[in-house]
Amino acid sequence: MNDIAARKIKPSLLILSSFILLYLTLVSSITIGPMNISFWDSLKALIPNTSDLPDYVAVIIQEVRLPRTLLAIAIGGILAICGTVMQGLFRNPLADPGIIGVSAGASLGAAIAIVLFGGVIGHSAFLVFGTVPVFAFIGGALATFAIYYLGTSSNGTSVTIMLLAGVALGAIAGAGLGLLNYFADDQALRDLSLWTMGSLAGASWSALILAYITLAILAAAFYYYAKPLNALLLGESEARHLGINVQALKRNLILLTAAGVGVTVALSGMIGFIGLVVPHIGRMLIGPDHKSLIPVSLLLGAFVLLLSDMISRTIVAPLEIPVGIITAALGAPFFLALLLKQRGRLA
Repeated sequence: MNDIAARKIKPSLLILSSFILLYLTLVSSITIGPMNISFWDSLKALIPNTSDLPDYVAVIIQEVRLPRTLLAIAIGGILAICGTVMQGLFRNPLADPGIIGVSAGASLGAAIAIVLFGGVIGHSAFLVFGTVPVFAFIGGALATFAIYYLGTSSNGTSVTIMLLAGVALGAIAGAGLGLLNYFADDQALRDLSLWTMGSLAGASWSALILAYITLAILAAAFYYYAKPLNALLLGESEARHLGINVQALKRNLILLTAAGVGVTVALSGMIGFIGLVVPHIGRMLIGPDHKSLIPVSLLLGAFVLLLSDMISRTIVAPLEIPVGIITAALGAPFFLALLLKQRGRLA
């Protein structure tokens, strides 16, 4: 209640500001890159069949920059709202899909697909709709069910046990990834190494279809569960007294998060800190009400990942730094500063 009282920014104003900021960053992402293309030529290249531009300009804008920009928006939005829901569900500011082991399970599943089917997944359509996302979802779902089973008893669900189980499963998945690295051939090892650092370089129009379908489903479902999540912040017993089926709520949200993380891991590899840091920024600005926090987190997550991707492909151009390294470099110091600032209240 104190957070709500301390709110300084109206949710509608923040949503509008975030949307404008995201739009400006989107335009910048399309017009800025290693290849020197003017601002107006970049915008003109978005129009199909523009005859007064060189062919290479249209190819770079329409087949490289625009798909990559749109994929960054979708992946950032998915990671941010999944992190928001996990923190609300577990009532723990450190809870995100990585902490509870969902990301680790999805990563191990996708890594198995990369090593076993490396000769096949070079085709982008098969990568997007075939083995890698299926294995990533299976890995994330299995990790989710294992954590849920370990943390649930006749007395209900223990958040502490689920978090500890997530740490254990993360260690197991790390051992599995190390084993796959050991047995992988040179090409699979390179693909696996780049993929574990996170990258949006493989963006394609087929990938965008899957990413935006996932984002739309998750955003609608999470917004539908916003009020029950708000009630859950008061405690499980209080939520039950308000008529909420707490066990069903947890099960549904965890499964939706597993699906979302499986898709992001399959399409962009392992990108950290978006789902951990962005919800904190949203709460600091507008408070804990999930009706407002979910759309704000979606927009802020899209902005943060898009900005990180711009940095990753321009800071040492024409070389490219994996975007997961940039998000970690930006997110970790912010998170440490946040902990230091609020350590008294958290204690």
